[in-house]
Amino acid sequence: MYVLLRKRDFFFAYQLIPIAIFVLLFAFYSIDKFILSIIFFTPIAVTLKELGFQGSVDLSLPTEPLMATALLLMIVYQLKTQIFDKALLKHPITIILGLQLLWILFTCITSEMPLVSIKFFLARLWFIATAYFLCAWIFKNPKHMFNFLLCYTMPFIFVMLYTLYQHSLYEFNEESSHWVASPFYNDHTAYGAALGMFVPIIIAFIFQKNNIAVKGIFIVLTIIIITATIYSFARGAWASLAAAVCIFVTLLFRIRFSWLLSAGIVLLSLFFVFQTQILLILNKNDTDSEKDLSNNVESMSNISTDASNLERLNRWSCAIEMFKERPVLGWGPGTYMFQYAPFQKASEKSYISVSDGSNGNSHSEYLGPLAEQGIPGLAIVSGLLLAVFFMGYRLCYTIKESKYKILAYSVFLGLVTYFTHGFINNFLDTDKLAVPFFGFISILVSLDVYGKQWGIFSKSE
Repeated sequence: MYVLLRKRDFFFAYQLIPIAIFVLLFAFYSIDKFILSIIFFTPIAVTLKELGFQGSVDLSLPTEPLMATALLLMIVYQLKTQIFDKALLKHPITIILGLQLLWILFTCITSEMPLVSIKFFLARLWFIATAYFLCAWIFKNPKHMFNFLLCYTMPFIFVMLYTLYQHSLYEFNEESSHWVASPFYNDHTAYGAALGMFVPIIIAFIFQKNNIAVKGIFIVLTIIIITATIYSFARGAWASLAAAVCIFVTLLFRIRFSWLLSAGIVLLSLFFVFQTQILLILNKNDTDSEKDLSNNVESMSNISTDASNLERLNRWSCAIEMFKERPVLGWGPGTYMFQYAPFQKASEKSYISVSDGSNGNSHSEYLGPLAEQGIPGLAIVSGLLLAVFFMGYRLCYTIKESKYKILAYSVFLGLVTYFTHGFINNFLDTDKLAVPFFGFISILVSLDVYGKQWGIFSKSE
């Protein structure tokens, strides 16, 4: 039997050789179409675990193998022809992403679980290589920025329709919303985060200079994505879109980000001063996130009985305790889910807490790096957030050509939704969110780097 299984695996691998050769030739001779094909497959990619494979290695197919190929090609191209402009390599965002990769690599060495951390590093490396660097390369042709958004949007619409249909079979109840997006998304919160990012994108296409028929199509798509967002029952997505609306208002009034940052620091300081009173008020809310939409909205501030909220508080508390024990280097990239269990306190557990701490992450793009990569990890993520916001505001205020101004607005607001969502969830270890996240950043950086050549800025810029 063992021999037969080995022969089957051999023949299966043998049959993949022609496909691998075709992929390599396609990538080598048409790199822009190859990159865009990766973007296209991302929303409909399925992981090995969703396909029923059990094991320590989980890949998203076909995207992650294609991204690994793209990473190798990028290295070959760069060594051979220096494909990246110096302006791109010297851009503050590029420097921050480079520092993040270097720090992740360094903390792999000191990690509690080096193999887990190396896997995390490799995934982050090919995410950034594909969605940031190679996309920035093909974005030298500005039409590819719009192609990027369309290549993700079209299959994503299929996922929305599939999910809405599956959900309709269960009368759109809250409980089934957690799994109806499977196998494309294994959790409604990740699905909601992606929806939140693309709401501004699809709405923005309505205001581009298209004919009536195309505008009509995007109006229909807007209705679909808003409906999908509502019935995702992803409270983080709703909150992130509310934050994007607030940022949009500040952009309309041309308020400087430095002023908003100062106001944010003041509000944060007031929260810490009056945190006891605030927590007492929040504890009076006992509405759970179940049944209907109104309950889900009301439950956002319930930290007394809502299991989802209580479990997040538990995970955040564990992340802080882990940080206290290893404040500089952390426990190692990707290791939180394997290490947080001993840091759980009985008084902070919810009924959905797991004693062995399996199958869980930190539920935060900020506390996760703090626990896994120490203070430098959090500092780099915070630096990326601030740099993107400063750049986003500047581009929205200085780009004069309407087509690119609308693009900058929509992409920046899409990033706002994810940075907001990152306070309560973390999904950048998955291709579903990493590709649009780093791709959106690449679009903004490309507008910043190549915009003067295209003549899209106001004369004062």
